Amino acid sequence: MSDVAEKQLVQEWHELLARYSAVFSTLECRLQERHGIGANEFEALERLATCDFKCRSADLTGAIHLSQSATSRLVARLEKEGLVERALCEVDRRGIFVTITEAGREKYFAAKQTHREVLAETLR
Repeated sequence: MSDVAEKQLVQEWHELLARYSAVFSTLECRLQERHGIGANEFEALERLATCDFKCRSADLTGAIHLSQSATSRLVARLEKEGLVERALCEVDRRGIFVTITEAGREKYFAAKQTHREVLAETLR
């Protein structure tokens, strides 16, 4: 790879990071101000609100792009707030299912408009 190509590649990477940071930061602030949740909490609620019935904890980890331990802590916070419930898998006792509660669904739908507004503002 030539020096010019390498510099261009690194510049594109830095621009992508800056754009991601700007969008995520705005989402985090606006969702926190208006709905009392962060961007990761919103992403988890959205995943749970749009899956058929219940979601395996491991699937949630992949969908919201956090480590397994960070996802577990996030789910614990959401559960403490009454927004989700956890249950053991009947077939595999090591598996955990997470479901959204009615309060979680209401929080998600209230925050969805804010989320979409921020995306429209920052990504266009």
